[in-house]
Amino acid sequence: MGSAEKPILLHLGDSIKHNPKVYDRLCENFTIIQPSLEERQRPAFIQALNEKRWGNFQGMFRPFWNTGGEMGRWDRELVPLLPSSVKIFASAGAGYDWADVDVLADHGILYCNGAAASAEAVADMAIFHILSVFRNMTWSHLAARSGDPEQWLDAHKFATMTAHNPAGHVLGVIGLGNIGFRIAQKAFLAFGMKVHYHDIVKKSEAQETAIEATYEPSLDGLLAISDCVILATPFGGTKLITKETLSKFKPGSRFVNIARGTLVDEEALVQALQSGHLFAAGLDVFENEPNIHAELIKLRQVTLTCHNAGGAIETNWGFERLSMENVRRYLLEGKALTPVNLHMMKASS
Repeated sequence: MGSAEKPILLHLGDSIKHNPKVYDRLCENFTIIQPSLEERQRPAFIQALNEKRWGNFQGMFRPFWNTGGEMGRWDRELVPLLPSSVKIFASAGAGYDWADVDVLADHGILYCNGAAASAEAVADMAIFHILSVFRNMTWSHLAARSGDPEQWLDAHKFATMTAHNPAGHVLGVIGLGNIGFRIAQKAFLAFGMKVHYHDIVKKSEAQETAIEATYEPSLDGLLAISDCVILATPFGGTKLITKETLSKFKPGSRFVNIARGTLVDEEALVQALQSGHLFAAGLDVFENEPNIHAELIKLRQVTLTCHNAGGAIETNWGFERLSMENVRRYLLEGKALTPVNLHMMKASS
């Protein structure tokens, strides 16, 4: 079961690949148990927790976003089965839609994610999508890839007629966290875009000044003035971009989503694009992954990527490191690097 002298940690998922020295430091202070792939399937995982197979472990870390989640959603069925000794769960990934962070907080468990590690990669992908929806890049790309001279000439002659430089246009950022701020920073510095944002918390004067950002107290206010709206907020359990909110978008504006597909009503989005109320969209995430709405695929003003926004090797390195460092620092020093639900724990205490 592990040495009595050291607290126990569960390592969920594949073995460490990129940060062996960080793992070695973790091993100096903790006994690490790595459940097998079979043990991580939800029925088997629940059975193991009921049997207290891994003892009174104090924390869990998941180093990779694509492995270690085989037990499914961390919800009101799963979380109460954890021993009361568990204090922290640190995971790869920028979002937390697969974990009920409020339920974890109710049980005194701090949740940490890896958003800080993916901010650079996601922001780069966002810039690609922003440029694409302003410059009709998918139209040009598809025509060039077709090998058809007529399609090439059509795009060569006419794609430019509705293309714009991003410079001077208003970028409306929904969610100015680590990722949203980095997107805004790149768009402001590289393109000269005007940054407006809506968030539940107004940022500091220093943060706003750095990108000349304007705070919009209401979402409707942001949508009404933005030439391009980018969604950079976590999934909170309900859709944010709906038929109603889409009607509030500035006519002829653009929409980019690098957050979560479940935030968007894709049927309503298709209708807004087909009607021309929205000029273009850039989507890295989808409502029903890996399935994409059939009508979105047909639209040449829609840029599509395969949930790859955070997909740089540097992100993987950072996810892995943060998952271990968050656990080590919180349990040994009392302070995690990237807490998500700390405010919920304080509110419930």
